[in-house]
Amino acid sequence: MTRTFFKIMRNGDNMIKEKLRSEIKEEDKWDLTGLYKTEDEWNKDYDELQGLISKFDDFKGKLNNSKDILKYFEFNNEVNLKLENVCVYTYLKFDEDTTNTHFQELKGRADNLLSEFSLVSSFVMPELCKLSKDDIEKFMAEEEGLRKYKYDFDCILRIKNHVLSDKEESLLSNLEKPMSVSEEVSSYLRDADMKFSPIKDEDGNEVELTNTNYERFITSKDRNVRKSAFLTLYKSYEELIHTFASAYQGKVSLANRMAKIRGYKGAREAALDSNFVDNKIYDNLVATVNKHLDIMDDYYAMKREVMGLPEIHIYDIYSRLVPSYDKKYTFEEAKNIVLEALSVLGDDYVNNLKKAFDERWIDIYPNKGKTGGAYERGCYKTHPYVLLNFNGKFNDVSTIAHELGHAMHSYYSDKNNDYAHHQYEIFVAEVASQVNEILLAKYLLNKSTDRNEKLYILDNLMETFKGSIIRQTMFAEFEDLMHKEEAKGTVLTSDFLSDNYYKLYQKYSGKNMISDKEIRYEWARIPHFYYDFYVYQYSTGLASACFIANNILNKKEGFLEKYLKFLSLGGSMDPVDELREAGVDISKPEVIEEALNMFKETIEEFKNIYSEK
Repeated sequence: MTRTFFKIMRNGDNMIKEKLRSEIKEEDKWDLTGLYKTEDEWNKDYDELQGLISKFDDFKGKLNNSKDILKYFEFNNEVNLKLENVCVYTYLKFDEDTTNTHFQELKGRADNLLSEFSLVSSFVMPELCKLSKDDIEKFMAEEEGLRKYKYDFDCILRIKNHVLSDKEESLLSNLEKPMSVSEEVSSYLRDADMKFSPIKDEDGNEVELTNTNYERFITSKDRNVRKSAFLTLYKSYEELIHTFASAYQGKVSLANRMAKIRGYKGAREAALDSNFVDNKIYDNLVATVNKHLDIMDDYYAMKREVMGLPEIHIYDIYSRLVPSYDKKYTFEEAKNIVLEALSVLGDDYVNNLKKAFDERWIDIYPNKGKTGGAYERGCYKTHPYVLLNFNGKFNDVSTIAHELGHAMHSYYSDKNNDYAHHQYEIFVAEVASQVNEILLAKYLLNKSTDRNEKLYILDNLMETFKGSIIRQTMFAEFEDLMHKEEAKGTVLTSDFLSDNYYKLYQKYSGKNMISDKEIRYEWARIPHFYYDFYVYQYSTGLASACFIANNILNKKEGFLEKYLKFLSLGGSMDPVDELREAGVDISKPEVIEEALNMFKETIEEFKNIYSEK
C-alpha cells in the first residue's frame, strides 16, 4: 500500500491538505493536450527543432537582399513557433511540481535548445543592422511580403548602434545559459530548498511554514501568529542571505557589463530601450510617488487606529481591517464574481473568459512542489495558460481577475496578429491585469449593501494601491540604486543590500509604522529583481489601468472600443504609443497622480464608512 504524504494547514475549523500533484482532480488542472497529447509528440518536435536550428547557417551572409530576408523571416517564424511550444510545455510541467526530476531534466533540455537557437541565430541581427533605411525601403518595394515587417525594420534601425559584430553576438549567445545561473540559484532556494521552522497556528497546533502558505499566516487575526510567521520566515532568509546576495550581485554585475558592452549608459537604459521606453518615464514615476509619500502617513495612522494598536508593525500591515468579515470563496463562487464584474468589458470578452474556465486553461489549486504565486503564460498555438494557488481568500479572487487580464491580453493579441507580431511588450503587460482588479473592486463595492463588506473591499483596494503603486515604486528605486552602485564599483554585500533596502522601506512606509529590522532581508524574496527593471511597470500599469477603468465605468463614448483595440495590438507598435491608442499618456505626472488621488479617496471613503454607527 502506497502512503500519501502531505502537509497540514489550519484555516479556522477547516483542514487544508497540501496534496501531491497526483491527488489533484483532473478538471482542476490545466489541460496541456492542446500543446502535446503525449511526451512522444514533444520529443518529435524537440528532434525536429534540432534539425531546423542547424539550417540557420544557410542564411549566414545572405541577409542583404529582399528574397533571402523574406525567406529568413518566414523560416524564423516557423522555428520560433515550434520552439515556443516545446518550451512552454516543459516550463508548465516543471512548475506543476518543481521537485519532479523528470521535468527538471526536460526543462533543462528545452533551456539548452533555446540557448542553441540563440547561438546559431546570433548573426542575424548584426547582418540586418548593416542595412540602411534606403536599403529597407528598396527591399519592401521589391517584395510585398516584407511590407508587414515595417515595424520590425523600424526597430532594427533604432537599435543598430547597440548590436555587436557577428562574432561578438555569437560569443554572448553561447554564454546565455551560464549567465542565467544567478536567477536559477535564487529560484531553487526560494521554491524548493528553503526550509522553515514550524510555527503555531491560531489553535496552538504546530504547522509547517512555507513560502506558499506564508500569506495565510501573515494575514491571520491572531497577532502572535502573524509575528511568529514574520520572524520565522525572515530568520531563514537571514541564514541564507550571503548566498542570495552573491546570486543578486552576479545578476546586477552581469546586467551592468552587458549594458556597457552594447554601448548603453547603464543597465536601466538598456532594459528600457529594449521595450522602447524613455528613461524619463521611470524617473517621472519615482519622483512623482516620492512627492506624495505623505499618503502613507495617513494610511498607517488610520490602520493603527482601526486595529486598536499602540503601534503598528510590519507583521500587522497585511492583517484585514475588518476581522469580522473574513469571507471564504469556493472557486465556483470566485469564477462567477469575476465574470459578473468584468461584464462591463462586453459580451465577447466575457465569452472568452468562459472559455478559460470551461476549457481548462487554468491550474487552480496548490500542491506539494508547485511553483508559488500566480502567472499567465501565453501560447500562440493554443491559448494562454494560467497558474494559480487558490486558497479561497479574497486575494485569490482578485488574482483570478488579474491573471485572466493577462490571459485576455494574450488571447486578443494572438487572435488579431500574425505570429511575428503577436507578443506585446513587457511595458504594457500589467495594464490589462490591473484594469480587471480595479473593475472587480468597483463592482463589489457598488453591489454591496453590507457595511463590513464595503470596508473589506475598500481595504483590499487600498492594499492594491499600496502594493502596486507605492511598494513597486520602492522596488524600482532599490533596483535602480543597486545597479548604479555596482556600476561605480560598490560590492553588493549582504549588509549593503539589506541596509539600503531597509532605508528605502522606512522612507516608503512613513512615520506611523514600525519598520522591524527583519524586513531588511525582504529583497531576497523578490523574484522580479532578476527580471531586469520589470517592477516599475506594475506602477505605470496600475496608473494606466485606473485611467482606463474609470473611463469605461463612466461609459465615456468610444473608450471601451479603444481599450479592446489596445488589447488587440500585440507587438505591432511601440508600447507607449499603444497606451496612447487607449487614451493614456503615461509620460505625464498627472497619470500617476490620478492613481495616487484614487488611493487618497479610497482612504477617506474607508474612514467615512468606518465612522458610521
